[in-house]
Amino acid sequence: MRFPDPSKLREYHLMARRHVGAGCAVLTALGSLVLMSPSPATATAPSVPPAEGSSATRTLGADRPSAEVLHALGRDLGLTPAEARQRLSNEAEAGTRAGRLHNALGSRFAGAWVHGKTSAGLTVATTDKADVAAIEAGGADAKVVKVALADLRSAKQKLDTAATATEATRGRRTPVRYVDVVNNRVTVQATSKAAADDLIKAAKVDRSRVSVTVSKDLPRALYDITGGDAYYINDEARCSVGFSVTKGEQQGFVSAGHCGNAGDTTTGYNQVDQGTFQNSVFPGHDYSWVATDDDWTATPHVKGEGGATVTVSGSVQALVGASVCRSGSTTGWHCGTIQQHDTSVTYPEGTVTGVTRTTVCAEPGDSGGPYISGSQAQGVTSGGSGDCTRGGTTYYQPVNPALSAFGLTLVTDTATTQTPGTTPEPESGTWAAGAVYDVGAQVTYGGVTYVCLQPHQAQGAWQPAATPALWQKV
Repeated sequence: MRFPDPSKLREYHLMARRHVGAGCAVLTALGSLVLMSPSPATATAPSVPPAEGSSATRTLGADRPSAEVLHALGRDLGLTPAEARQRLSNEAEAGTRAGRLHNALGSRFAGAWVHGKTSAGLTVATTDKADVAAIEAGGADAKVVKVALADLRSAKQKLDTAATATEATRGRRTPVRYVDVVNNRVTVQATSKAAADDLIKAAKVDRSRVSVTVSKDLPRALYDITGGDAYYINDEARCSVGFSVTKGEQQGFVSAGHCGNAGDTTTGYNQVDQGTFQNSVFPGHDYSWVATDDDWTATPHVKGEGGATVTVSGSVQALVGASVCRSGSTTGWHCGTIQQHDTSVTYPEGTVTGVTRTTVCAEPGDSGGPYISGSQAQGVTSGGSGDCTRGGTTYYQPVNPALSAFGLTLVTDTATTQTPGTTPEPESGTWAAGAVYDVGAQVTYGGVTYVCLQPHQAQGAWQPAATPALWQKV
């Protein structure tokens, strides 16, 4: 069966201790700071070179928020339109400053997060008090803590290993584990303190580095077998489309791995033949991608409030504390904040690692739907607890690992990814459009070496020389 109007696919795809109350101008200036890496023993304030290129606000499209994003942030976070605009701008600029400080601190880095109603505050943690002056000079509050982020992640990995060794018992009694950078701890959510103590003992981790939260909530994968405005798998289960992607000339979309297996067929929300799952990973991770038929056209849009569309312009990962919105075929458009990255969740089907914990609500059928911060794709709905009546906690699978694992390119609005006032240069060196880069990754471009400041998939108009929000000259 052919889709009657390919141009309307977008309708069906859900697809120092300083605070910056003065606004975007201050943030832009701070975003251009270059922090030189101090020696392990001594941290000195960096020199401040002239600002170059456009600000992160413009690069990431935070200066052009959609009406749907502004409305949802007002409804769910209690922000006025002006406050919502300021928050999105602050979060974009904070990501760049945090990336520069992360690279400069190296192994002493212990996390970064935004805070305040408009995310005007940025805190960067370090294990060395000698770094305080450099952090404050780099535009952030400094917090000296005992444990580096790498060591917290190592402890969490040991807890994950112990939990997944016996998922049917220990894993389900300690279903959530994450690094809490704000409190410099690893947190275990357990059905009882005894269950948490058993896991900590089995993992052989330092008890002083672990906090325990007792909760009866058991996360579940959010799929459903009832009808709704979404896509259907083998004419049975229902999930939500995440983000449009391409692989060469093939178009399609990413979604949650638990929604289907390779070879499963899909139909659109209107029961029109749509495509086939090409790859799917669940548990372990929770991502998949569907190659769509020629009748479907991928667009850089996700559904916002009332079915209006929100444009995707990239996939730069937002910081802890940042605002994030979600679209789903059951509950529609809702917003909240990012609580922790790198979370592990044990569902009845198995453990998923590397997901992000949020305050956004979701319900069965919302699985696979997109999470977006401003105009930046963040991930696809994995699972959670609670609902959109009483509230809850949800987890999303970050989109960049899925793009990297399957060799996919996110479909974006090229008009918004073009840096104002620049003309793309011919590609040269090791940087490549479509590649996924993490903080600290080094590339060459035009004979110059750059280091990555924020996790993202490179867009064609985001060459390192033109995007100081994402890349820093070495």
